[in-house]
Amino acid sequence: MLFRYLFREILLTSALVLLALLALFGFFDLIRELGDLGKGNYRLTTMLGYVALSLASHAYVLLPAAGLIGTLFALARMSEHSEITVMRASGLSLGQLALHVAGAGLAIALTTLAVGELVAPYTEEAAKDLRLKATRSIVAREFRSGFWVKDDRSFVNIQDVTPDTALLNLKIYEFDPAFRLVAISRADRGTYEGPNRWKLSNVELTRFEGDRAVLEHLPETTWNSVLTPEILSVLKIVPEQMSAANLRAYIEHLRENHQKATRYEIAFWNKLLYPLVAIALMVMAIPFALQSARSGGVGAKIVAGILFGLLFHFGGRLMSHLGLLNDWPALVAAGLPLVIVALVAAEGLRRAERR
Repeated sequence: MLFRYLFREILLTSALVLLALLALFGFFDLIRELGDLGKGNYRLTTMLGYVALSLASHAYVLLPAAGLIGTLFALARMSEHSEITVMRASGLSLGQLALHVAGAGLAIALTTLAVGELVAPYTEEAAKDLRLKATRSIVAREFRSGFWVKDDRSFVNIQDVTPDTALLNLKIYEFDPAFRLVAISRADRGTYEGPNRWKLSNVELTRFEGDRAVLEHLPETTWNSVLTPEILSVLKIVPEQMSAANLRAYIEHLRENHQKATRYEIAFWNKLLYPLVAIALMVMAIPFALQSARSGGVGAKIVAGILFGLLFHFGGRLMSHLGLLNDWPALVAAGLPLVIVALVAAEGLRRAERR
């Protein structure tokens, strides 16, 4: 009975906090998008659709913070109404309270995992496609020369990628096992026909045979490659917004081509560990929520929760960048913020128990 009561109060408050945060972030997105309103076919309905599709990504990021603020608010309110005092007098220890809160945190963690894996990656890609098509834009280039991809013994240069993952103005540099250049293919357009097969249009093929070069012009040809639209989808959204499955596939692709995959490995481990952050943050909220009302009241505790959420968010990003710069193991860079929060929560509970 007590668990159900705490579970309901914490989740209800966290849901209200999440809705308020999503409304705020959605409003900021609308303001940011107003500058592109009217560009191409980017009309008001399209802009609203783009903002709505982006809300799932915001929800994934905000769920742990909403759980933290919701727990602070719910427990602080119970503490001010002496409900927690009655529970403690009836034999409820802080350890048991932490387990009850962790149970509510587990529900938020599972929701975070489901949104991050099953909803946000697809809505974010759909949002990007909607905006790119409406504004008649292309996917942003990685370098001035376009995108560079290693494909077995070939290096591929792609000038532009359209929202439907068609390749424009690509060059394929093929090398033999002795790393000698044997052919250069230039194509105006590449369209995926699958599996692992692209149709190249208006192709200019140059073969190097000894001391001479042979030039061919082909209206169409087939190019077999490990590249797929799923792999190229990393050009549309940042690694942190990809699903763990797509991150894993791209990491394997990079490893097979002997390329560094540290950034994507850190993002992969962040994806797996991030849901646990909600549990750690919510347990960490208990000592702060149970302090006397004279220490600042509910409003001050909510402000403290927002500050802790921001501190963790930016601290986690800082650790990821430090791990990337210093070549730390991906699990260390992704897991260190979670370990720090767990230690702070444990120490806070220990001190609260002694008071």
